[in-house]
Amino acid sequence: MIQKNKGILTVVSGFSGSGKGTIMKELLKRYEGQYALSVSATTRNPREGEVDGREYFFRTREEFEQMIAEDALVEYARYVGNYYGTPRAYVEEQLEAGKDVILEIEIQGALKVKEKFPDTLLLFVTPPSAEELKNRLVGRGTETMDVIESRLARAAGEAEGMEAYDYLVVNDVLETCVEEVHHLIQGEHRRVSRNIEAISEMREELKSFSK
Repeated sequence: MIQKNKGILTVVSGFSGSGKGTIMKELLKRYEGQYALSVSATTRNPREGEVDGREYFFRTREEFEQMIAEDALVEYARYVGNYYGTPRAYVEEQLEAGKDVILEIEIQGALKVKEKFPDTLLLFVTPPSAEELKNRLVGRGTETMDVIESRLARAAGEAEGMEAYDYLVVNDVLETCVEEVHHLIQGEHRRVSRNIEAISEMREELKSFSK
């Protein structure tokens, strides 16, 4: 019987201001129990209200470097003196349990994940236009123009890596976008390359009928 079994690993990236975080929250809320958002490990100190194992797995520098040495991370990077990375054990446990695991990381991390897990689904979230991206960043009203300009400059660099992704997700209407992401991930479960074992079983059964 062809059925959904192992979960699918999906990496979601996008420009700052594209709304990828909002899409992920809505997806997890709407399809509770079906998706797991991967929790990153970090060496930075917890902020007020953050809980170990919920926002991040908080680790010392020594613990994190031990994880690197043991190949216990799917990917990792250093930002402003701190390490951030995706623990391999958590991801593999969730996938084996049949949950579709989502990693929300930047392009360099996404490509590292694809190297280790070649059947990873890569989704890139973007607003309908560059102008809309700028309007959203300005509209937040939480950052100075210097910060906004640096985010737009970074987006220009990130745009160079968009071809490496499997699907472009245009976040215009949130409701529509969440459904699109859900359908893209669920559609992957039916990809022939992910169902080789089930296809072989069906072939054997069909042969037995014709004897």
